[in-house]
Amino acid sequence: MALPALLLFALFALVPMAIVIYLSFTRWDGLGSPAWAGADNWREALTSDVTRHALWLTVKLMVFSWIVQTPISLLLGVFVAGKQRYRALFAVFYFVPLLISTAAIAVIFKNLLDPNFGLGAALNLPVLGQDWLGDPQLAFYAVVFVITWQFVPFHTLLYQAGARQIPASLYEAASIDGAGRVAQFWHITLPQLRYTVVTSSTLMVVGSLTYFDLVFVLTGGGPGYATRILPLDMYITGFQSNEMGLASAISVVLVVAGLVVSLALVRFSGFSRMRSQQAGM
Repeated sequence: MALPALLLFALFALVPMAIVIYLSFTRWDGLGSPAWAGADNWREALTSDVTRHALWLTVKLMVFSWIVQTPISLLLGVFVAGKQRYRALFAVFYFVPLLISTAAIAVIFKNLLDPNFGLGAALNLPVLGQDWLGDPQLAFYAVVFVITWQFVPFHTLLYQAGARQIPASLYEAASIDGAGRVAQFWHITLPQLRYTVVTSSTLMVVGSLTYFDLVFVLTGGGPGYATRILPLDMYITGFQSNEMGLASAISVVLVVAGLVVSLALVRFSGFSRMRSQQAGM
């Protein structure tokens, strides 16, 4: 039964990966035949200040994404899972970002954050009127904000599903013992959502390595190198500078970084020791 899946995995994952590894040892402009270059691309990729800066920005984006998105998603997920008034109406509006494509979101925020014609100029608010995407000191945090706006609803959905699986009897017993909402959250909700936290964090952290289209449309990696994360550095090197061999080496670095992060999460988060909370499963 597993053979078809293994064949598809080999065809669409292992074979392309093997080709990319081969190309990383060649010089190729995308046309003609690749020429063997030995370890030149790897030497350049590992010593390039631009690529190392892109790797640092990628790690920074990963950390900021997790720190900002996790508490917001957790609190919203628990709230939406409850029985508060207008909860359903709030959820409808809140999940709108899940229905919009990444490119459309980038175009919308690019216009909203425009210092001359955006939201700040329309409302005459100096804070919003800053050149968020044109200032090297602000552009990265503007990207983090837009990514948060886009992906928090998805992770909220995970926490909502997890919160609804918590037995109501636990809260009833806690209420009888006099525990308030805050105490119930810390001693019941949060421990019961530990597996959801691990799952959401894994998707969030590993997904941070694949951000490309939103940053590409929003800033193009600029201003300067302020938002040139590793996937964008790979694209610019390969398809704008026509250095496919070097871009392949960068892509392998990206894959290795993803594997290291994934293995670290599995090792230190207890993901491999997870057991079903359903009886008999």
